[in-house]
Amino acid sequence: MDHLSSITTIPDAFQGAKDDITMQFLLIWSQIKAPLIVPLLRLAVFLCLIMSVMMFIERVYMGIVITLVKLFGKKPEKRYKWEPIKDDIELGNSCYPMVLVQIPMYNEREVYQLSIGAACGLSWPSDRIIVQVLDDSTDPTIKELVQLECQRWASKGVNIKYEVRDNRNGYKAGALKEGMKHSYVKQCDLVAIFDADFQPEPDFLWRSVPFLVHNPELGLIQARWKFVNADECMMTRMQEMSLDYHFTVEQEVGSSTYAFFGFNGTAGVWRIAALNEAGGWKDRTTVEDMDLAVRASLKGWKFLYLSNLKVKNELPSTFKAYRYQQHRWSCGPANLFRKMVMEIIRNKKVSLWKKIHVIYSFFFVRKVIAHINTFVFYCIVLPATVLVPEVSVPKWGAVYIPSLITLLNAVGTPRSLHLLVFWIMFENVMSLHRAKATIIGLLEASRVNEWIVTEKLGDAVKTKVRTKALKKPRFKIQDRIHLLELGVGMYLVICGCYDVMFGKNHFYIFLFIQAMAFFIMAFGYVGTFVPNS
Repeated sequence: MDHLSSITTIPDAFQGAKDDITMQFLLIWSQIKAPLIVPLLRLAVFLCLIMSVMMFIERVYMGIVITLVKLFGKKPEKRYKWEPIKDDIELGNSCYPMVLVQIPMYNEREVYQLSIGAACGLSWPSDRIIVQVLDDSTDPTIKELVQLECQRWASKGVNIKYEVRDNRNGYKAGALKEGMKHSYVKQCDLVAIFDADFQPEPDFLWRSVPFLVHNPELGLIQARWKFVNADECMMTRMQEMSLDYHFTVEQEVGSSTYAFFGFNGTAGVWRIAALNEAGGWKDRTTVEDMDLAVRASLKGWKFLYLSNLKVKNELPSTFKAYRYQQHRWSCGPANLFRKMVMEIIRNKKVSLWKKIHVIYSFFFVRKVIAHINTFVFYCIVLPATVLVPEVSVPKWGAVYIPSLITLLNAVGTPRSLHLLVFWIMFENVMSLHRAKATIIGLLEASRVNEWIVTEKLGDAVKTKVRTKALKKPRFKIQDRIHLLELGVGMYLVICGCYDVMFGKNHFYIFLFIQAMAFFIMAFGYVGTFVPNS
């Protein structure tokens, strides 16, 4: 009997210990809540609201400008002189500028034939173009395949050069810089750059080069990206929504107002004189393209963005590849901002308004504030107010401004408006990685110069899609959880937007569940955006 009574007392002991721990936690929480947690959270809300207003003003400004540009703005052919390059009987083909086409690549088994074929297919006088393949591949088999492909095109009469180097110092920037050192480059006037998954149309040079020929103040022509695999999976649709806004609004506004925007690293034509005057390629950050663009702009060169000139390319179709790409795209600009802010301030060749545009709008708001505020405010501060009811967030900061920013962002991809809720959740998940990368760039912490080449699939994408079409769809348990999570998220978004007008209960539940969804997706379930193999 004593034995049985001793057994029954064990759960009671555990329950008592559990109650003691709970009481101690609640006691500590009650002691630090008022003097510490509440003031800190109010400060965080205040700072986040300021950053939200900055983002909102920036989006509204760009929205107004792009509207005016579309309604009343002049087309590039009207703002700058453009006319076809005319043949000259006396000069012959020498009246055409000498164009160097650079294709940097690294172990690009799936796409090397596509990119080399597209570059060699560019329509231009054959004695006025050089195709330069910069192969940094470490796989001997792939290097041999790329070399054989170059030899095949050379046998057809194409002036193509296959260049390799002993190391990968500087990654892409190092390869491009090394490529400019060859003796045959000295005779070139312009350089067109295409990443390994980009496929320009044959008339690309005929449509872009005349701007540089007739307008000596222009240093760069940037084309728009056209995504060939945007419909492959949900994740590529989300990427399309973000990038379409960048090309439809950000690049167009920069080109129309200050003749400045960030070079996208590919699908562009540089005047070699502008490139050299800016100091050439530098590998001090992972955004060598943006680095070069800022330095060239500070030298007084103007840039032109052609929205109607599109180059086909591929979006990352795996979460791993996309995450590495976003780390590079978020860390690099923040690190470049740290390195160049004083140089921009001291520059005397550009106007004060252009300096403000580059420092405040281009770098600070878009590359720093946007990433940090999206994560801190929407994924930490707002859910934290559920636990601290003493801290309130005004409706305009919690609902109206985020909603308007989201709608303004959606104008770039009207066909995906029905996916807006999914895009919001996906962007909240990615905000963790982008905010972390931004802080790494600002502090120059570890991984600041990490460079992992984005995986490309090329024709394998079409093959994979065709193969999957023949298979019966299968849903793994993770897919079911993910779909359920997104369905609940959609319901809560609707409830939150409605109930915030009349009460806080459902809205707080929405914020809390969104935070939970964020952590679940961030640590594993985002991979289910990609169709199963």
